[in-house]
Amino acid sequence: MTDHTQKKNQPSIPHQVWPAAWLRGAEPQAAQAMGLTLYGLMLRAGEAAFTLARRQYPHSQHWLVLCGHGNNGGDGYVVARLARRAGVQVTLLAQGHDKPLPEEARQAREAWLHDAGSVGDIAAPWPSDADLIIDGLLGTGLQQAPREGVAAVIAQANAHPAPILALDIPSGLLAETGAAPGAVIHAADTLTFITLKPGLLTGKARDVVGRLHHHDLGLGPWLAEQQAPIRRDDATCLGGWLPPRRPTANKGDHGKLVIIGGDHGTAGAIRMTGEAALRAGAGLVRVLTRAENIPPILTARPELMAQALTDDALSAALDWADVVVIGPGLGQQSWGKRALQKVENVRKPMLWDADALNLLAINPDKRQNRVITPHPGEAARLLNCTVAEIERDRLAACKRLVARYGGTVVLKGAGTVIADAGRLSIADVGNAGMASGGMGDVLSGIIGAFLAQKLTCWEATCAGCVAHGAAGDAVARESGMRGMLATDLFTTLYRFVNS
Repeated sequence: MTDHTQKKNQPSIPHQVWPAAWLRGAEPQAAQAMGLTLYGLMLRAGEAAFTLARRQYPHSQHWLVLCGHGNNGGDGYVVARLARRAGVQVTLLAQGHDKPLPEEARQAREAWLHDAGSVGDIAAPWPSDADLIIDGLLGTGLQQAPREGVAAVIAQANAHPAPILALDIPSGLLAETGAAPGAVIHAADTLTFITLKPGLLTGKARDVVGRLHHHDLGLGPWLAEQQAPIRRDDATCLGGWLPPRRPTANKGDHGKLVIIGGDHGTAGAIRMTGEAALRAGAGLVRVLTRAENIPPILTARPELMAQALTDDALSAALDWADVVVIGPGLGQQSWGKRALQKVENVRKPMLWDADALNLLAINPDKRQNRVITPHPGEAARLLNCTVAEIERDRLAACKRLVARYGGTVVLKGAGTVIADAGRLSIADVGNAGMASGGMGDVLSGIIGAFLAQKLTCWEATCAGCVAHGAAGDAVARESGMRGMLATDLFTTLYRFVNS
């Protein structure tokens, strides 16, 4: 079975992301502005998909095209017609429906039939020798689980040995959220049209999209004049956040960071956060932790300054520091609670993670100078809901966290979502190898280091998430995903924080 998690998006896909509902409303206006008809756009979509299929699967000889009862199916009719004209054997199966096809899809179907093509019922037996499946069943308008009949077709397609090319979006995946509430196509490749949709980048997308490709169908000039509500950030963005250092810079120019945590048994968490901050370029990093943690931390990383966490040491450190990170290994006992109470009213930039978030869920407050970095379980506690509700709509959950807690929020996961009061971004980096202990501690250190280097909360958070995920991707390329350790990122982080 193909491991879709290893496939990375194509370098040419854009950094702008648009809600599918917006695109459906804007598409007629865009087409008119560029002197095109909606049927003309469908022809371009079909041609783009046909070209991609020929490039990705040059030896395929028998295409099975599955067409639904909408414009996604219309794209399928165009692909089938072009393939047949090119000498490919084509079997086209269509979903029956008692309502007429949309006008553009009707034209595409009639053109296919005019070329002596035939339309089989989707419930008919499928050819066993088909070596490519074109998924044109359900488009970006889907808002719920596929109905039983379509779900059965999706299951049959997934069980077929041929790879699947999905048109616009894998059928069953929700374009707005990336949720998959029922059956969903597991594509080897997905070609999305005009714009990227958020559901292709977060939620269950990594499991089912495969390699993501994009074609603007000639609407690029019109789109360039629009303001996208969501950004897709990747490693190519890092240079815009992390300019080269001045030749005369000194350590004081790169910020003083204090990191608080590491209760009994969690020295590793605070050590990883501290080293990550150093590796990401913080000038000076001080760690406040349990006294017994100090010898192993200094032995492993002598560049860190380590002190026992006492009231006096904390007060002095908070005066000294430019930025505060609290939470890794903090615990939820009186020791950690007392430290958080002293930190919570600090007006300097700060980042709360791990147990600081669990304590925040108990005593919520709203602050604009704070970055919080919950994983879905922590987010569920912060919003008093279930993890399933968080994962059902990750973008909405991230915006709810901003509304409730203020500042900048990172909702970690496959397709990490970042939000503040006016912006929304998806970090299109990272891989399943990073699903291991300590990765969040490293992320906190990286973001804290960027805050110390005078990036804004938004810039530091976006840059930190991208550098973290890109470093993990580099480790995966070089050594594989299974067995990746959080500290392995230190071997590749250099190249991304110096972009």
